[in-house]
Amino acid sequence: MYAVIFRAEITELDAEYSTVATRMRDLAINEYGCLEFISCSEGQNEIAISYWENLDHIKRWKQNAEHLQAQESGRSKWYRWYKVEITKIERSYES
Repeated sequence: MYAVIFRAEITELDAEYSTVATRMRDLAINEYGCLEFISCSEGQNEIAISYWENLDHIKRWKQNAEHLQAQESGRSKWYRWYKVEITKIERSYES
């Protein structure tokens, strides 16, 4: 399993952002095999972590036309900067 960690510094979030964020989450889960998607923000910081079964699903998701447009809006309107990290989960447990 893999995790995609998205961190960003928020410039300004508008009404369009909420609509796009919901659509991106639904699209990732329903069409690209995302297993779980969680996000939160505090002050001007946002973090989102999505979990994926394999790298192929992540690559296909990254190439989705709607996702590419959302990324462009993020760069031009919503975020001062952002960082994406992809990591392989070696072990996981819960209580």
